[in-house]
Amino acid sequence: MTGPRIALVGAGSMGRNHARVIADSPNAELVAIIDPSQAVAEPIAERYGATWHGDLAGLSGVDAVVVAASTEHHYGITAEVIRAGLPVLVEKPVCPSLSQTLEILDASAAAGVPIMCGLLERYNPAVMVAMKMIEAPLYARAERHSPYAPRIKTGVAWDLLVHDVDLLSQLFGGEEPSSTNVEVGHFHPSSVPGAEDVVDVAMSFSTGVASASASRIGQRKVRSLLVQTLTSMVEVDLLRRGVTLYRHTTITEDDALGGAGFRQVTEMEVPEITGREPLATQLDRFLGLIAGTVDADAERASIVPAHRIIDRALAARDAKLAEVAK
Repeated sequence: MTGPRIALVGAGSMGRNHARVIADSPNAELVAIIDPSQAVAEPIAERYGATWHGDLAGLSGVDAVVVAASTEHHYGITAEVIRAGLPVLVEKPVCPSLSQTLEILDASAAAGVPIMCGLLERYNPAVMVAMKMIEAPLYARAERHSPYAPRIKTGVAWDLLVHDVDLLSQLFGGEEPSSTNVEVGHFHPSSVPGAEDVVDVAMSFSTGVASASASRIGQRKVRSLLVQTLTSMVEVDLLRRGVTLYRHTTITEDDALGGAGFRQVTEMEVPEITGREPLATQLDRFLGLIAGTVDADAERASIVPAHRIIDRALAARDAKLAEVAK
């Protein structure tokens, strides 16, 4: 086994996926799983030849850390990892507030410690193919709807919407929008007070407009992205990893109708999507960050727009709620 020795913090559903992908990589070694629940974490550690630790004392002797603990614990864990001088990949969001996220990013920069955020859809092979096909986007629409999951305590903005505003920002060159408008719904009786169940956000960028919708009161999973330019439209099914490009190419008069009608032609292009599991592609980028072949400053800066957009959306929500309460 070659490559950096990695500790995984968190043995929940996402942590188990990280454990499998790290253990399967020929370029990394999973050496420790850190989680307060021995009953949950130790069997996973044993399965992959790692050791279980109940706290962050388990960071001793490792080269890098993946943080897949619950969002509310990200700040304290990631801050300690940075103080230890270890490169860190932290699941999205970095922290459940913009101020904490910026504090963590500033600390990583000051310490010279690389940091990466698990904005996993960037590494979806369908997204990676679509991004190469799209030039000069003018309008984009993303939807991310799911059935209700009681285990998730945060609202859909930080849990779901952050993925899509990240993709939309990436489409428009990594920009932050010049304006943001948001509509928010709180509906499910089991949701934690203040945790929103539906968010629709509209954004204006310097070269186009975009919108995104996140909901956890759906009856099926929807993960879609639509992008329009002057010459084409691209639809992406992020679940099935499919991409379809539409191009309206020809409009001609129909002589059979005496010039009173016209014929429209739309071409479709359906590229073959091949690629690895997004989590494995993301891990490879993290390994590049550890090795210094990925620009740490650029990676750190790329984290900010999505977190800032979510913060602005929630601020707009709070302003509307305050206005209604008057």
